Amino acid sequence: MSGVWVFKNGVVRLVENPAVRRKVLVHRATNEVITNYAALETKLRSLGWERYYDDPELLQFHKRSTVHLISLPKDFTKFKSMHMYDIVVKNKNSFEVRDM
Repeated sequence: MSGVWVFKNGVVRLVENPAVRRKVLVHRATNEVITNYAALETKLRSLGWERYYDDPELLQFHKRSTVHLISLPKDFTKFKSMHMYDIVVKNKNSFEVRDM
């Protein structure tokens, strides 16, 4: 992750560099860029994933045939590349992460 460390009001945080290319999650079979959770949920359901309602702060999916759990922030604007790569690893050959 690249960016600039900002110190403000006694708190240090990393602000991503806007010049860095953004990542997008792509469904490989349709070449569709996932732009919202509704589209993602449709694709995951077709791969055997089920919604898991254990934590109200997260959007979670579980696949019965595995021990895998995909946990995503409720707000799609907080959907980051680490979440994308988690989906890719747990769904080999179905998704990929690309530079925008």
